[in-house]
Amino acid sequence: MSSQEHLSSFITIDANSDFNLKNLPYGVFSTADNDKRRIGVAIGEYILDLSAAKEKVFTGPILSPQLHVFDQPTINTLLSLGRPAWQEARKSLMKALNAEEAVLRDDADLRKRAFVKQSDAIMHVPADIGDYTDFYSGRNHAENVGIMFRGKEHALPPNWLHLPIGYHGRASSIVISGTNIHRPNGQTRPNEEQPPVWGPCKLMDFELEMAFFVGPGNELGKPIKIQDAQEHIFGMVLMNDWSARDIQRWEYQPLGPFLAKSVGTTISPWVVTMDALMPFLTDNTRQNPQPLPYLQHSDRYNFDIKLEVALKGDDMRDAKVISKSNFKHMYWSMKQQLAHHTSNGCNMRPGDLCGSGTISGPTKESRGCMVELSWKGTEPIDCGNGITRTFLRDGDEVTLRGYCDNGTYRIGFGTCTGKILPAVGY
Repeated sequence: MSSQEHLSSFITIDANSDFNLKNLPYGVFSTADNDKRRIGVAIGEYILDLSAAKEKVFTGPILSPQLHVFDQPTINTLLSLGRPAWQEARKSLMKALNAEEAVLRDDADLRKRAFVKQSDAIMHVPADIGDYTDFYSGRNHAENVGIMFRGKEHALPPNWLHLPIGYHGRASSIVISGTNIHRPNGQTRPNEEQPPVWGPCKLMDFELEMAFFVGPGNELGKPIKIQDAQEHIFGMVLMNDWSARDIQRWEYQPLGPFLAKSVGTTISPWVVTMDALMPFLTDNTRQNPQPLPYLQHSDRYNFDIKLEVALKGDDMRDAKVISKSNFKHMYWSMKQQLAHHTSNGCNMRPGDLCGSGTISGPTKESRGCMVELSWKGTEPIDCGNGITRTFLRDGDEVTLRGYCDNGTYRIGFGTCTGKILPAVGY
């Protein structure tokens, strides 16, 4: 057990908190009495306002000349500084929040200004997301969906085992947890013998995903090599990529998802850094056939992150957990995703977001979306007390949770929540 595992904070932290001293995730918040957006770090039930505490906390050689990064309304500038700066920041924060350190503990005036209760905060999308890419990197999900729509013999597209498939999503409709999503209107073709029709989506779904924020980018024409990829990955959030399945099925050929996905993508507010996640490394998924050399890496870059999805409808007294999965089921790693994304010379920028794709496990209970859980609507999902679902109804609220636990301590991601509202009249 390392010495860091013995550390405690002067902030009282519940044993079941997602946000202990080993986590220290970043977010952007404001308050009712101060609408300025500030960068903060979650610690227990509180947020440490880095704009208020930066001079006392960040005294290292990299950050002390660049304290302006903590006065920004997003984390983009911090992301651009790279891993040495992120590691120095983590070390400084762990020291400043330690029970044995007086710099914050004994400064009553600073503590009053710098600590905000999470319950009093308004959370915002933490970065200015210039571009958003969603991958399709969970094999269990890809095979299940393929079997449903193409049959077992053609479940995976011929390229799936050779490269991490992805598509460019709509960054403008990425929203923070707690934002309601209106059921989309769109074209569907419920009867293949008839022309398409227009109206509200009837097969509304969630997708259990995670996503990573890109740190330093790369110049146009200069790929990020896989051995360098983790230097460009800052941290992770929970992500629900809402999906209108009937709209998606009609529109996706030949260019892929469009309006069925851009209706909204919800992310959790706290970005858990890769350094905080390193104690939860697990083996990479065995890949067969072996990827091409530019996608090969032997170092572990897969993570044991336990995930669950809870559903609460207007007709339900309590929320019901309907899926339990784990990020470790991903087939393509984040390093492979980033290396492939830039292999053609595509330039990434600080704050870009890359989604994992739906994270389904090998069992029915671990399927990461309703189209899988209900098997295209043929097997209703038991929500308790005789209540069932095949797809989402208006008023349904979906909450994603994720955490890591190695038996010594746990860190978590908080929640990623959204509710489906009725379609807007057209």
